[in-house]
Amino acid sequence: MENLIALLVAAPLLGAAVLLCGGRRLDKTGHWLGTALAAASFVVGLILFTDMLGKGAEDRALHQHLFSWIPVEGFQADIAFQLDQLSMTFVLLITGVGTLIHIYSIGYMEHDERRRRFFGYLNLFLAAMLILVIADNYLLLYVGWEGVGLASFLLIGFWQHKPTAATAAKKAFLVNRVGDMGLSIAIMLMFTTFGTFAFGPVLESADETSQGKLTAIGLMLLLAACGKSAQVPLQSWLGDAMEGPTPVSALIHAATMVTAGVYLIVRSGAIFNAAPDAQLVVVIVGAVTLIFGAIVGCAKDDIKKALAGSTMSQIGYMILAAGLGPIGYIFAIMHLVTHGFFKAGLFLGAGSVMHGMNDEVDMRKYGGLRKYMPVTFITFGLGYLAIIGFPGLSGFFSKDKIIEAAFAKGGTEGWILGSVALLGAAITAFYMTRVMLMTFFGEKRWQPDADGHEPHPHESPKSMTIPMIVLAFGSVFAGGFFAIGDRFVNWLEPVTGYDHGHSPLSAATVTGATVVALVIGVGIAWAMYGRKPVPVVAPRGSVLTRAARRDLLQDDFNHVVLVRGGEHLTRSLVYVDHSLVDGVVNGTAASVGGLSGRMRKLQNGYARTYAVSMFGGTAVVIAATLLMRAV
Repeated sequence: MENLIALLVAAPLLGAAVLLCGGRRLDKTGHWLGTALAAASFVVGLILFTDMLGKGAEDRALHQHLFSWIPVEGFQADIAFQLDQLSMTFVLLITGVGTLIHIYSIGYMEHDERRRRFFGYLNLFLAAMLILVIADNYLLLYVGWEGVGLASFLLIGFWQHKPTAATAAKKAFLVNRVGDMGLSIAIMLMFTTFGTFAFGPVLESADETSQGKLTAIGLMLLLAACGKSAQVPLQSWLGDAMEGPTPVSALIHAATMVTAGVYLIVRSGAIFNAAPDAQLVVVIVGAVTLIFGAIVGCAKDDIKKALAGSTMSQIGYMILAAGLGPIGYIFAIMHLVTHGFFKAGLFLGAGSVMHGMNDEVDMRKYGGLRKYMPVTFITFGLGYLAIIGFPGLSGFFSKDKIIEAAFAKGGTEGWILGSVALLGAAITAFYMTRVMLMTFFGEKRWQPDADGHEPHPHESPKSMTIPMIVLAFGSVFAGGFFAIGDRFVNWLEPVTGYDHGHSPLSAATVTGATVVALVIGVGIAWAMYGRKPVPVVAPRGSVLTRAARRDLLQDDFNHVVLVRGGEHLTRSLVYVDHSLVDGVVNGTAASVGGLSGRMRKLQNGYARTYAVSMFGGTAVVIAATLLMRAV
């Protein structure tokens, strides 16, 4: 059965090669080929999953060694795959949601003349993401990590004729390079510390290594996770990445790529368990980003950017849970999977709204769309209820578990983290209710465009609505299925470990507090956007609102600290180079040149001058000798 693992990657990789190299002859059928190969990878994943379920919990891991990439003495780099419960969870999420988004893209990209290339990029992304999650060593994981970054760059900037899209792609690429440096440094430290890149030896030896080295490795892994998962301080690229086609936002920036950082931390759990300082920084980053993204989402009128802020916040929940250690690893992954369903559904719903509204993204120009787009309204609404944690839906089970785990951390730290998570739940309910009210309720607010064409909202074709319906089912039922009987805990515990912790609050108390937070958030949003008409032009707003519209000044901060700081540093280094380094070198050369010029005058070619010099020298020697004898 392990021989099938390579097929998971081979199918979408073949699709990418054929679609990107096959030429225009595939323009009419390329989208079907790309979708079929994505579905084939999902089918292989289901076969492997079924086989895994038939084995004992401790015997489910499969390994496939393909070949030695770099076989030299003291440095062994293998192309080998590992499929256990953790990687299998990601395989099913990536290929399942990926296939649905491929199907959705058939209708969404129908009139794009470069549709074949788009599907080639989607296949390339799937292949890279699968390599990332099934690699059995950090070096091969890094190959998938960089492949995902490349595919993300190509997909965000797919409509490169738009300057904003080209700029957004470049920004995402550059910011992610910072995180990638963290991963490369972590891998180098691992090799010098453990002598290998393989997960098994590295993680098994973590307890026997000095805390200083483990802390350095953990912080570098966190830096990598911050880049891919858009966590503070490397979060600035995510909002701009919404310039890509909406299926890209759903696949990369909701369900898969932005979760790569969560996977990296959970997979490296043994390192963080043995490095409590690094683990504490993980928790802080998750908590800060949770609130940061939620506040940004509250002020965005662009429907995709509001969902982008939501994604940042929800990934913050996952990072926070992963930073809690064995108390939270499983719930971080559980929320990751449920989030994959409802956030992908929300992004596809946003794309459906844009499809029916002439690509308009400003929610202030929507209103009352539930009458015109009933399927989109229902599926989007179920995703909305799931993400705010409505009792019984997927987000309720997964987010509540993270809040419980935060309190179970114990002590002052547990109370702070639990309170932050509850505050995030209230803000989530507010901004998602705001999105729902501004888009689907109230009176219509759309107006003719510059050419006098007024939007005529309509339901999207079945190729777009069917994936939305499937994702809506996951948004409703996945969380309950995972939670009942502790199915998800029993599934992942052999890989991640699990610790119940000692929460000062009962599960019922936490659930009650979460529901109260939900009601407060929904109530405030209804009072602001449901009881009175939404103005077409956004009001000036408070200082916080204006800052949130500008992503809490993250780009301004980056410009002042990094761009201008980098410019000043560069100018200072150039000055030091010219004045000090070049000054010393040039001064030494000038001194030698001047001395040589003066000494050259002694060699004038006249015999009489040389005779006088010899006479003078002889006189000096004789005088010195006589003086020494006299003394």
